[in-house]
Amino acid sequence: EQFLLTNECYQALVVGKFCEPIDSHLAYVAYKRGKCHMELIDVTNRYGLFKHQARYLVEEQDPALWATVLSPQNEYRRSVIDEVVSVALPETKRADLVSSTVKAFMIAELPNELIELLEKIVLQGTEQEFRSNRNLQNLLLLTAIKADKSRVMDYINQLDAFDAPEIAEIAIDADLFEEAFVIYKKFKLNVKAIQVLIKHIKKLERAVDFADTCANSPDGKEVYSNLGEAQLNEGLVTDAIESLMKAEDPSFYERVVDSAKKGNALDSLAKYLKMCRKKVRNERVDSELAYTFAKLGRLSELDDFINSQNIARIQDVGDMCYREALYDAARMLYANINNFAKLASTLVKLQHFSSAVEAARKANSIQTWKEVNRACVDTQDFRFDKIAGINVILHPDELEETCHYYEVRGHTNELITLLDSALGLDRAHNGLFVELAIIYSKHRPQKLMEHLKFWRKHVKENISKLVQVCRNNRQWAEVVFLHEIDNDYEKAAKMMMDHSVDAWDDLKFKEIIAKVSHLELYYDAIKFYLDQHPDLINDLLTVLSVRLDPAKVVERVSKLNHIALIKRYLISVQEKNVSQVNEALNELYIEEEDYESLRQSIDTYDNFDSVALARKLEKSDLLEFRRISARLYRQNKRWKQSIEISKKDHMYKDAMDTALQSGDGEIAEGLLDFFVKEDNKHAFAACLFTCYELVRPDYAVELAWRNQIIDFAFPYLIQVLREYTHKVDTLVIDSKKKIEAAQQQPSNPVPPPVPSSYGFPQPPILPPGGLIPPPIMGPPGMMTNPPGMMAPPGTMMPPTGGMMPPPGQMMVGFAPPGALVPTGMAGPGVPPGLQAPPSGYTGDNFGFF
Repeated sequence: EQFLLTNECYQALVVGKFCEPIDSHLAYVAYKRGKCHMELIDVTNRYGLFKHQARYLVEEQDPALWATVLSPQNEYRRSVIDEVVSVALPETKRADLVSSTVKAFMIAELPNELIELLEKIVLQGTEQEFRSNRNLQNLLLLTAIKADKSRVMDYINQLDAFDAPEIAEIAIDADLFEEAFVIYKKFKLNVKAIQVLIKHIKKLERAVDFADTCANSPDGKEVYSNLGEAQLNEGLVTDAIESLMKAEDPSFYERVVDSAKKGNALDSLAKYLKMCRKKVRNERVDSELAYTFAKLGRLSELDDFINSQNIARIQDVGDMCYREALYDAARMLYANINNFAKLASTLVKLQHFSSAVEAARKANSIQTWKEVNRACVDTQDFRFDKIAGINVILHPDELEETCHYYEVRGHTNELITLLDSALGLDRAHNGLFVELAIIYSKHRPQKLMEHLKFWRKHVKENISKLVQVCRNNRQWAEVVFLHEIDNDYEKAAKMMMDHSVDAWDDLKFKEIIAKVSHLELYYDAIKFYLDQHPDLINDLLTVLSVRLDPAKVVERVSKLNHIALIKRYLISVQEKNVSQVNEALNELYIEEEDYESLRQSIDTYDNFDSVALARKLEKSDLLEFRRISARLYRQNKRWKQSIEISKKDHMYKDAMDTALQSGDGEIAEGLLDFFVKEDNKHAFAACLFTCYELVRPDYAVELAWRNQIIDFAFPYLIQVLREYTHKVDTLVIDSKKKIEAAQQQPSNPVPPPVPSSYGFPQPPILPPGGLIPPPIMGPPGMMTNPPGMMAPPGTMMPPTGGMMPPPGQMMVGFAPPGALVPTGMAGPGVPPGLQAPPSGYTGDNFGFF
């Protein structure tokens, strides 16, 4: 063993393994020398060398080694712990070894074993250093608090070197209140001790007793202060005040005041506040003392107090007294600070109205006057209400509320008197006139209109409110009047229409509606008159005609099916020739069967759908309307439709006029055919006369000849012959004039014949009185001139033998040079009215006529 302890030149692990089966102790020595931890633990466990293992663990101070040994998986842990507690630690004298061992036990969470360990060291140990060690005592108490609370009180009584405040706080956290109280009491921490009694143990009786025991201690007043606070918390106001007075502590005066007021401990409060005034100079203290005197009714003391030096908030105290109906005290307080407004309010409460009015005059406050007025109204003392009321209602913001105050209490007569008395004042504002009108509206409606008309300039300023009141009271005539004076003519007109029974007046309505700018309202007015006053509709339309759209009027009234009611208006505006107006009137004339007016309307005003009207009239049962239909068709150049209608109605004269106006020969000849088929000979003759210019003579003669009515065609034939004869005579006269004019000029040689348009040589112009050459036989069918015929002066004759003119042309002769060709007599290539070519013209287009 000695060799192993002193020799360093061997391998501890090898030697230890070798020694294990021989001598386990030697193996332990070798392993210890070589610090072979695990092998040492193993051999000591197997051979029961727990005492050696305990000493080795304490000496090594290895946390990891401790953790291994103290692990719950170690089956030998209990044996090792017992040896550590009983042998290893008691033997050591080094504090660091003790500390590391305790720490290892704490890390391993072995509180019970730790307690055993610490008891062995601190309570049973022989070393004074360990017995009085503060940390070990603290650790012992903390471990006991955590692991075994039953031992804590015993440890507290035995130990005296631990940190009392910290241990007590931890004990409180662990609900060990008695232990904490004992700790504080043992170490003379009386304030902390009483706090434990109050807050945790909650035994005020014990706290009172404990405080009495501490009365002469240095912290006795503080103890009483804590006790007083606790008593305040528990609502023991009187006891609390007594404790605080023993503590001479004014710091809780606010809570004491509040609690005393709630607990009605005002006598005690007065004593406490007097004590506080000696300790501190505070507004709240003085103020509360004054209030307490007032509350207790000790007015003489209050008067002495407020007249002495103080810093009380007299205003606030007076307000509190006022709120709590301590009016006598409040009067004294307000008078002391010259607060006349509040003084007046207080006097009102005391029903000293005369003094209240005087105070209100000094205060000169609208709110004060208002309060005095309200009090007079409430008590029905109407001697002073008007004095205060006038000063109130002269302020516009207070007027409405004051009126409402009188109204809801049923004093409308007094209110009317008050308002009426204020109207004549210089400071009277428009609101007074409006409110009086509102009162009249509600309670004296018979006076409202008179009031409005008399004060119309004043009520105009706030008219919307008055309008609403009148509307609510269904005073529609007054509402109309108000809108009118407000120049809101649209609303006035609408109101008249909406409430016509009460508000409508014809003359007034026409006067108002004429000033309306919103045109749509005109048409609403028209509908209103049609519905309720149809007999006056035309008068209204006459007033509005300048700004109305006639077409729109017709459209609106037509939808209401009252177009006949506005006939007079339509006639008055028809001169504008508006299609809707024309068509509406035409419809009315048709309904009334007034064909004369219809015909006049159609002739005068043409802006309407004439074809549609014609179609409608075509189906009418009245002949005159059908005639108008035919006339309309004629105006629209629908000749056949017009004639068909006239033929059906045997209005042959109208049919003839239509045919003539058409200018179409085919239509005229078709009408002749109709008369022939109808065997109406006289109409046939009349049609020939009427349509003379359109009917072809050959057609007329042939038609008459075929139908054996030639006698009725003779007037027409005579006229045709007369016309053509007249034309020939005119031509002859013109020719003579031309020849005479030509003879007066120098004679010119006869030009050689020129080819005519028919291929024959142009005959020379014969001298006057010359003989026509003998006839020359021409082609078959040609006529020749008789021999010896004298040519008319200036005429040209065809070559001998003569010739026929081309088919469809008459050959009368050649026009003299420069002669006019009559209409219808021109040959091919010669337009009507064209002058004949001059003498000597050789052109090919010199035609026959």
